Amino acid sequence: MAARKSPLFDTATTLGKIIAFLGISGLAGVLAAGLLVPVAAAAGTGASASLQFFEQLPAEMEREALAQPTTIQASDGSLIATLYEENRQPVTLDQVSTTMQDALIAIEDYRYYEHGGVDLEGILGAIASNVSSGTTRGASTITQQFVNNVLIDAARQNGGTVTLSGGGKSVGDKLREMKLAIAVEKEMSKDEILEGYLNIVPFSGTTYGVQAASKYFFNTEAKDLNLAQSALLAGLVNGPSAYSPETNPEGALQRRNIVLGAMLTRGKITQAEHDAAVATDLGLAITPTLSGCVGAAQAPYFCDYVTHLVLNDPAYGETPEEREKVLFRAGLTIKTTLDSRVQAAAQTAVNETANPDTTDGAVGHSMTSLEPGTGNILSMAQNTRYMPGEAAGDSVLNFNVDQYQDGDPARSLGGVGGFQPGSTFKPFTVAAWVDSGRSLNTAIDGRKRTYPEGDKWPASCLPGGSYTVLSDDGKGYSPQNYGDTNYGTYTVLRGLAQSYNTITMQTARQLDMCRIFDIAYEMGVHNGKSADGSAEKLDVLAPGLIGGVQDVAPLSMATAFAGFAAEGNVCQPRAITEVTAADGTSYPVAPVNCKQAISKETAQGTNYATQEVIKSGSGQLLEFGEIPMAGKTGTNDQRSQTWFMGYNSGMATASWIGNWKEGNTSLSGLQIGGRTYPEIDGSLIAGPSWARFMQQIPGLYVGKPFANPPAAMINGPQRGTTPVNPARPAAPGNGTGTNTGATGTNTGATGTGDTGTGTVTGGTTGGSAGGNSGTNGSNGGNG
Repeated sequence: MAARKSPLFDTATTLGKIIAFLGISGLAGVLAAGLLVPVAAAAGTGASASLQFFEQLPAEMEREALAQPTTIQASDGSLIATLYEENRQPVTLDQVSTTMQDALIAIEDYRYYEHGGVDLEGILGAIASNVSSGTTRGASTITQQFVNNVLIDAARQNGGTVTLSGGGKSVGDKLREMKLAIAVEKEMSKDEILEGYLNIVPFSGTTYGVQAASKYFFNTEAKDLNLAQSALLAGLVNGPSAYSPETNPEGALQRRNIVLGAMLTRGKITQAEHDAAVATDLGLAITPTLSGCVGAAQAPYFCDYVTHLVLNDPAYGETPEEREKVLFRAGLTIKTTLDSRVQAAAQTAVNETANPDTTDGAVGHSMTSLEPGTGNILSMAQNTRYMPGEAAGDSVLNFNVDQYQDGDPARSLGGVGGFQPGSTFKPFTVAAWVDSGRSLNTAIDGRKRTYPEGDKWPASCLPGGSYTVLSDDGKGYSPQNYGDTNYGTYTVLRGLAQSYNTITMQTARQLDMCRIFDIAYEMGVHNGKSADGSAEKLDVLAPGLIGGVQDVAPLSMATAFAGFAAEGNVCQPRAITEVTAADGTSYPVAPVNCKQAISKETAQGTNYATQEVIKSGSGQLLEFGEIPMAGKTGTNDQRSQTWFMGYNSGMATASWIGNWKEGNTSLSGLQIGGRTYPEIDGSLIAGPSWARFMQQIPGLYVGKPFANPPAAMINGPQRGTTPVNPARPAAPGNGTGTNTGATGTNTGATGTGDTGTGTVTGGTTGGSAGGNSGTNGSNGGNG
């Protein structure tokens, strides 16, 4: 009688069908050896030399850390935004309900705890089913699926490709998967593999892992999943798209009930539990975790700024690709300086002033605040919706910041690059004035005049030591005041408070112009569109003295005014305080970085002058609460850019509103918050918006009152100038003025027009303005 053949090796039956199942016969020996490994291990025998192929876990299975979301947090720990390629929240196996574990094993691999990575019985069953029914039932174990997902994840991280579906795999792919599964089983426990699988497997779109899926579909924790919920999620892993409860609820319900049936068959639930679960609906509570700054919970443009800082920093990787991988996959916790209370107030004020739904798409409004003495960015608000595209009111460009970090085109900040600062630049002229030893109450002849072509102004940094007036038409430079009025003689203090251009020009005319622009640069003001690898100084130009040439970002202006607030101690803007990855890696962050840019006395003198703006000047009508403040309005010549800089020793804020698309087109006639403004000025829109902001945060960042400058800085005498009383000037009268107060007599300059007389008694400021050259002398003495 012929010897009986082992059914295991009967190639006409079992093994032949295995090979048929795999689609090739040439690898039968290798596969058979692999299938025997679990049997040998179970029997306690040593693996033969022919099985060493499966002994070591190869390098391709040395798993990198699973991608985890990065969170950006405000200083109080509140969420700003979540960034991810894969929304995954890893959990340990004891943080997953046993019902979920049972459901997954029942439907995917009921012999999971019995095989060694490759299930011979499962393969035989699949063969029998496929041969008898013509179907293509699979036989991959949970371990094999885990291996497949690890390979996919590795390929994704390293830019490679991997076959995702079983039907598209070659025999080599399948054998490799089996070999790796067997190797994994030798290195990891069953619970470790199951935990890894539950964390790596996709459930829907960018939702990976059971915890993120639980939150997304049911807004619950994985440990709290009930039977019906567990069955739904277990059914999803076989086909996240095919069985999606969002796009195919019928298919999802049927699949869930199949899982419940499998659990009943395997004795994991009772008939009553099965029937009760089958009778329920899907019970969805879709709760997406929005990715990126588009889905920010607050401060999307600050979020954008922070992400650019990380992507520009070589501490996170040598290449942009490496840094992006860290940012979106390393599970960073980025703690920032943002104060959510200040941010909410700023955003509310910005929206109330220029809501994108009721504002022309060309009109932008931003507000950013810094803390003097630290440079910490407290808020960064903007009126547009953080959305890509060209729709009105949508923009991912940040109005608050430079185009490039440190002027390096390879390090984008996502910013517009600033706007003409208008008269907010004037305090730098005042700073240079008092820094030179002059008095704030020095009288300056601010008559209307033309500086002729070729006129030279002191400027030590320019060729020949002077700035030469040039003009396109050869007629020279003729600065004008707002409304073409107030061309008299006023003190430097009065000139800044009322923002008289002609006073600023004549003040600068007596100084080294380079010193003015140097002070601005040292305080943090630079060209917001710098692109040559450094933060460029603004060009030394007469129109630049009133902010009418190059663009400066609001964050730069806030930096400078925070420096004034801190008595000349200028701190670099700082957004990030701590960064830690999911694996515990800490990344370096910029420390508080401050320097004394100007003397305390110079800053005190400037603050004295900018307080007068609030007390008697262009900011006197703003209602912002009881906090003593200083500030400066600003509007460029074209009325396309308006500003208000408001600050105390606790906080400095730049409020900007302007035409960000057209640049030099006036805001006049454009819808701003549902209304149009016949007059465009920083005190009319940007200033009141700042006041609304301040009204919402009483008691926050109040700071201490500003210290007064030395008395001589207020009232001289300085360098032969006539002393003037520091009290607030009265309104201008006409013609030549006489001051009979305690400070002496001050005769104004006479003009060619009509003259008048104004008299002031009691030691108040008066009689400083003479007639206007070539006009009617209407801006005469103060009466």
